[in-house]
Amino acid sequence: MPLSPTLVPAAADAAAPAASTPQLVVAAVAGIAVIVALIVWLKMHPFLALVLGSGVLALAAGIGLGDTFTSFTAGLGSTVAGVGVLIALGAIIGKLLIDSGGADRIVDTILDRTPAQRLPWAMALIAFVVGIPLFFEVGVVLLIPVVMIVARRLRSNPVLVGIPALAGLSALHGLVPPHPGPLLAIDALGANLGLTLGLGLLVAVPTVVVAGPLLAIPLTRWVRLAPPDTVLGVPEAPVAGDAPDGATPARTPSFGVSVLVVLLPVVLMLARSVTEIAGAEDTGYGTVLTFLGEPLVALLLTSLVALVAFGTGTGRTRAQLGDLVGSSFAPIAGILLIVGAGGGFKQTLVDSGVGDVIASGIAEAGITPLLAGWLVAALIRVATGSATVATITAAGIMAPLAAGLDPTQAALLVLAVGAGSVFLSHVNDAGFWLVKEYFGMTVGQTFKTWTLMESVLSVVALVVVLALGAVL
Repeated sequence: MPLSPTLVPAAADAAAPAASTPQLVVAAVAGIAVIVALIVWLKMHPFLALVLGSGVLALAAGIGLGDTFTSFTAGLGSTVAGVGVLIALGAIIGKLLIDSGGADRIVDTILDRTPAQRLPWAMALIAFVVGIPLFFEVGVVLLIPVVMIVARRLRSNPVLVGIPALAGLSALHGLVPPHPGPLLAIDALGANLGLTLGLGLLVAVPTVVVAGPLLAIPLTRWVRLAPPDTVLGVPEAPVAGDAPDGATPARTPSFGVSVLVVLLPVVLMLARSVTEIAGAEDTGYGTVLTFLGEPLVALLLTSLVALVAFGTGTGRTRAQLGDLVGSSFAPIAGILLIVGAGGGFKQTLVDSGVGDVIASGIAEAGITPLLAGWLVAALIRVATGSATVATITAAGIMAPLAAGLDPTQAALLVLAVGAGSVFLSHVNDAGFWLVKEYFGMTVGQTFKTWTLMESVLSVVALVVVLALGAVL
């Protein structure tokens, strides 16, 4: 029995036009160029840029005027249906983890039990654990104040403990579902979510080690920052139990409970993949594990557990929990729109025939799909500054090639695209400025630390993916 297919297969009603290969190549270049130009030069929101780029692509590929956005709307709907629900459930878990004080408990427990000389490794571990359910920006806001406090305690360069934390967050953001980029790539490329999750964690561990604690050592010599005397100018670390309407919990969840909730969806989805690989889906326990490991079921179950562990278990009322859940959706509205529009652009690429032309060109050039996926994502990332847009575009281009890959290679292609999507963050990336301001660095110093770290992380992840592709 094959591994579980794409989350929700997208299908458009419009038939692919009978356009020539040169016309389709021009259409692809025009569509991507419009997206890049609108984002980079006109500073347009990626959602609108993706909508307009999809329209230009469809018209240039010869799709009739009346069907210009038929493929786009079909792709948007199927993507939001498959990926959007998972992102929403992840946002609920992350919100409850932070506001209950569970994230603080994980951070404090690990730091209290770590010798001073191993604190860079501890920061990487903390970022790795809390980064599983949290979006990158949320993780930065949560951990950077902790980084400054630890650097002040050690009287050390904040780069020493900051780079490991940023590496952990960035690796999880680019490689591991349920983050939006990997989820979208899994959907577009028809990869198995559980298998991709397991391989993503396998790739992320050595990647974070190299791009985090090990890289931080030379970076502290290249960029010398004074130990912070205060954390003024940096948002205070979230207060355990900080919640809307003064709904502060009476108790903070324990370290064990907090880690259990964070890892629960990971364990369930990995158990499903192991069951499928072993061919035990039809056994009694296999049926149960297959059901519980379904991404929607795993995250829904984890959300319910989080409501108890981080909600009623900490003394909150049902009304307060309802307010918390509601407040978790506002920050992801923009993400959902971008992801949905990206799915629409991907479907336009596929239905117009552009994806097949590009895939054929890559195959004829003798470039392996894994390397090609990384290169396409890296180029779009450098041009637009958006990891999500890079993932969306690269996944759409690589979708025809993925159709002929076995489940393991398809999962590795998702990871190759994810690795390329974080390459060379610079001045067109909001994350670049976020890190610059939090650390109080100059633009040049930010290039020497954050930009270099992201590039090393991307290349190391690619190397690990290629190595796994050679042996699996």
